[in-house]
Amino acid sequence: MSKVVKKPLRLDRYLSSVTDYSRSDAKKLIKSGDIAVGGVVVTDVRYMVSSDVLVSLNGAALRHVGPRYLMLNKPIGYICAARDRRHSTVLDLLDEDNPERLHVAGRLDIDTTGLVLLTDDGSWSHAITSPHRKCWKSYYIETADVIDDRTIAHFARGVFLKDDKVRTLPGELTILADCSARLKICEGRYHQVKRMFGAEGNAVVRLHREAIGEIQLDPHLAEGEYRYLTETEVASVYNVKNVGSE
Repeated sequence: MSKVVKKPLRLDRYLSSVTDYSRSDAKKLIKSGDIAVGGVVVTDVRYMVSSDVLVSLNGAALRHVGPRYLMLNKPIGYICAARDRRHSTVLDLLDEDNPERLHVAGRLDIDTTGLVLLTDDGSWSHAITSPHRKCWKSYYIETADVIDDRTIAHFARGVFLKDDKVRTLPGELTILADCSARLKICEGRYHQVKRMFGAEGNAVVRLHREAIGEIQLDPHLAEGEYRYLTETEVASVYNVKNVGSE
């Protein structure tokens, strides 16, 4: 697959993501005529900026500084790693300076699609991945066989997975149809969702992550596309409402 360019951003949001200026300061700079896009001064804060256009502040080209927080809609066939000899990685989908400095906050399997968060902020990603923080992840699931109603109670009390000594933390299962459901868990054990259904004698045939905490996968992102998180989305990871079930 070819590399997918990230989703265009409003100019004021772009400036706040690649500099240490606040959104309000960025708007002032734009309205003052200090910002040029592709060599042309732009004074409209709502102007949409794509990643292949040069943005400059008083003639100086801008590059991203400070922590980065990205949302990616992961396709099948990519692994959540920095590099791999056999497979493409999610970093191959990014059109970013120094992509190797980014890491995945909550990995997905090669055949799992959906929301992946990438950052170079270690403490932020720890808040997502640590089970003690109880940052809930929501998945849409399709299975090979009919989902037994008893699975709801089994997941709610935790499941013993093969080769694990303790139960999983409680999960919240909502059955949508005979062979489809949504599951919320706050752990990230190896192949956990597939193994939980495997413990019930069922097999997962499609797995798609829809949300991490309060961060929902942007419905406007096609598979392979990404964008920077908003300030609200970034801050939501530390929001106490993420601790515990809704």
